[in-house]
Amino acid sequence: MSESMGNWRRDCRCGEVNEKHLGKELTLMGWCHKQRDLGGLIFITLRDISGEVQIVIDDDSPAEAREKAATVRGEFVIACRGVLRRRQDENPDMKTGAFELHASELRIFSKAKTPPFYIEENIDVKESLRLENRYLDLRRPDMQRKLMARHRITKIVRDFFDSQGFLDIETPTLIKSTPEGARDYLVPSRIYPGKFFALPQSPQIFKQLLMLGGYDKYMQIARCYRDEDLRADRQPEFTQIDIEMSFIGEDDVMDVNERFLAYLMKEFHGYNLELPLERMSWHEAMSRFGSDKPDLRFGMEIQDASDLAAATEFKVFTSALEEGGMVAYIAVPGGNDMSRRELDDLNAYLQSNTAAKGMAWASLVDCELKGSIRKFIDEDFMRSCLRRADEDDTAQLLFVSDSDPNTCLEILGALRNEVARRRNMIDQQAYRFCWITEFPLFEWDEEDKRYVSMHHPFTAPLEADFELLDTDPAAVRSRSYDIVLNGTELGGGSIRIHEQDLQKKIFSLLGFSEEEYQHRFGFLLDAFQYGVPPHGGLAYGLDRLVMLLIGEDNIREVIAFPKVQNSSCLMTKAPSAVSDEQLAELGIKL
Repeated sequence: MSESMGNWRRDCRCGEVNEKHLGKELTLMGWCHKQRDLGGLIFITLRDISGEVQIVIDDDSPAEAREKAATVRGEFVIACRGVLRRRQDENPDMKTGAFELHASELRIFSKAKTPPFYIEENIDVKESLRLENRYLDLRRPDMQRKLMARHRITKIVRDFFDSQGFLDIETPTLIKSTPEGARDYLVPSRIYPGKFFALPQSPQIFKQLLMLGGYDKYMQIARCYRDEDLRADRQPEFTQIDIEMSFIGEDDVMDVNERFLAYLMKEFHGYNLELPLERMSWHEAMSRFGSDKPDLRFGMEIQDASDLAAATEFKVFTSALEEGGMVAYIAVPGGNDMSRRELDDLNAYLQSNTAAKGMAWASLVDCELKGSIRKFIDEDFMRSCLRRADEDDTAQLLFVSDSDPNTCLEILGALRNEVARRRNMIDQQAYRFCWITEFPLFEWDEEDKRYVSMHHPFTAPLEADFELLDTDPAAVRSRSYDIVLNGTELGGGSIRIHEQDLQKKIFSLLGFSEEEYQHRFGFLLDAFQYGVPPHGGLAYGLDRLVMLLIGEDNIREVIAFPKVQNSSCLMTKAPSAVSDEQLAELGIKL
């Protein structure tokens, strides 16, 4: 039968015992990690979130303690009282390996079945089994370290922004549905049958309204929800570090965030981040790296070979160019030793994961042309390409062509990353931050045949491009900026529109009728009649930030109770059906 704590109180945690406790009576509590019964001698490794300590029950221990200890099994929750003494044989693998508790009393708070997997670090077990039993998975020391790291990072965030005068203000989580981009999660209202709240995709509108309210420095650790397809670094519910500022421009937002990142890297990693961070426009990033989140830990920048390719007789190249397209390449340093199998595998990767129809390659080996297009090029072509890439004859050139220049660049961006990964060209210890600025304000949605916001509809256009709103909306650049670390977007933001007429114009260009935008955003437009300060901000994905800083590649590893790829929870079996009575109360019939 389980016992209660009664008047027992824990003196310290298992991993906290130290020299000052030697010779003193202590009460320790936790989970039995292991029990070894050697007849007259029983050893119990007691574990809690702070670590482990060895408990010893021997012939000198009272009979009741020996009897209870003999029944203890893995994951029993127990308390031990006794005197801490020094171990004869220290265990260097344990933080408390120099000590052991000689138990005189023992209580069993609860017994445990044998877990479906071992409660230990780096277990080789299916993720689905771990998530089905997440409460057990969370006991593992490596999982506990990850969540403690998340706590520490969150505290660093709050400390920094508090020191800079930001106010932590909560915004609502039951809001009006204003979908733009991902789908909203809807919450039916019992009091207003047939009407729905939405869960926020971000606090965007409310933080702008706080700026109207005069709170010129806002921050929040905000829960957000998006009903979208998942990837390794996405979750349907996630956490943002959300900030907004008034009477500022892009440089002001970037400055405070660079100082935040430097503070975070120093406090969490002891890493001195050199400021200011590199900046490049969206157009430059796409041209050089084929990505708006470039990984700067390695080179292999994209080179345009359209002018050289136009003089060849290779039909794949010339056809793409005739349609207004592009021929470009990357030069793989020392890559002329790449086997045909490696090259075929890369070609297959591109065809499976991008819009590429194929990839061409060429190299010079002892001044002899090799590769899939050797019949259509000459040595002058090769040497011109090598010079542009600032590479020597040991490089392998990988070519892509497409009738759409942006598609060509995106394919090469994916190829660049994959080659670097396969050839171990990435310094895993490096942290390369950069800002990407001046994104296009709009992108064309082929399915809906209309413009959509590349960020969101409250992003201000560059003043220099105002005239293009009427003549060429696709060419309009925005006052936006993303912060990127090692090829992953950490966060993004913009300077917001603060004029009612301009905001209405942007809504119209996005295909909203006046009736539609008044219905969706009328309360914001009404607020714009009462004096709006210039304002802007940025939001980081906290989950993603923690994932990168502790070197994980799966966001589920830094969330206590994550969802899986289909948005479900394997542990609770959510989402689930509800009773007809609940539905009737909400006025819903399926």
